[in-house]
Amino acid sequence: MVYLDNSATSYPKPPEVRHAAAAAMYSGANPGRSGHFLSMKSSEMIFDARKTAADFFGVKSEENVIFTKNCTEALNIVIKGILKPGDHIVISSLEHNSVMRPLKRLESIHVSYTEAKVFPKDNDKTVDSFRKSINARTRMILCTHASNVWGIKLPVERIAALAHEYGLLFALDAAQSAGVVPINISEIKADFLCVPGHKGLYGPMGTGMLIFSGSHIPDSLIEGGTGSSSGFFEQPELLPDKFESGTPNLSGIAGLKAGMDYVSRIKVENIAKHEFMLVTHLYKELKQIKGIHLYTPMPEPDYFVPILSFNIEGKDSESAAESLNRRNIAVRAGIHCSPAAHKSFGTENVGAVRVSPSIFTRRSEMDYFLQCVKSLT
Repeated sequence: MVYLDNSATSYPKPPEVRHAAAAAMYSGANPGRSGHFLSMKSSEMIFDARKTAADFFGVKSEENVIFTKNCTEALNIVIKGILKPGDHIVISSLEHNSVMRPLKRLESIHVSYTEAKVFPKDNDKTVDSFRKSINARTRMILCTHASNVWGIKLPVERIAALAHEYGLLFALDAAQSAGVVPINISEIKADFLCVPGHKGLYGPMGTGMLIFSGSHIPDSLIEGGTGSSSGFFEQPELLPDKFESGTPNLSGIAGLKAGMDYVSRIKVENIAKHEFMLVTHLYKELKQIKGIHLYTPMPEPDYFVPILSFNIEGKDSESAAESLNRRNIAVRAGIHCSPAAHKSFGTENVGAVRVSPSIFTRRSEMDYFLQCVKSLT
């Protein structure tokens, strides 16, 4: 299988990730719940993963790293744990449904939002669009680091600075950037960083993180056993316990640590260089094929992450993807859980075929993909 759906989840996983996840199964104990050796060993594994994440993303304290089951859960905690009735939030015009659906839900308690239009390769106009979207009730700016459909990268450092200029919180969705773009939460000055573990960090599915940089802590969405303050009915306020009720995904977290170690060893810039080489090659070749519709300029690292979406004239995107699947090629088609991003480019009714490589994708596989696309035009 030529796997080009890494924006959904990376595949294959590095051998060390598979090994670490399997090895954690042998611990067999609940971390933080008991004083015996197996439980303490599990707790140590969780702590090591938390410390690795803190170092990877430039967090001052590992206690500010919260493990979630995915990036969507992290975003929901921020959105629903921060916004109160009457609040307003500014988001981008490219947001995923992991942002849009919680905000639609909060409209029932009179939380409102404004979509700031993103202008590809024009950061000044994009930042100005965010500025014009702020009003007297705005509490927070939240945006994707990069579109999961078009790969367009937002000037998040400038947007974060804009938020703080107006006394607002800033939350960053790194679903498509973590692992291919260097991210230091202290340098970006994000209050909240939401990260999937299973995409660019090459961890197992069912892993994610919410990372705090400062003193602004959301309300927790779930309460329960944490192994701490067990004699009280109230949820503990200390981090990370406040957000980690119930038995954690020890195997997944151990695999995620191994994934972050792998990315650190290979280096983010080398992963990005490899993936951009493949995507720019693909773009140049697709541009020469009659009947191919490309919607963005050629991806460049300053303005994009290595994702490319297109359509074939006369074919809906899902039919094209199914034809490629029969040729043993895995791509994602349709709306990609991001109707807002498709609406921005006029593809909300037709969707698009999305290609997203990984460090394991070979040039020969991209050439085979191009050969198959040509046969469909």
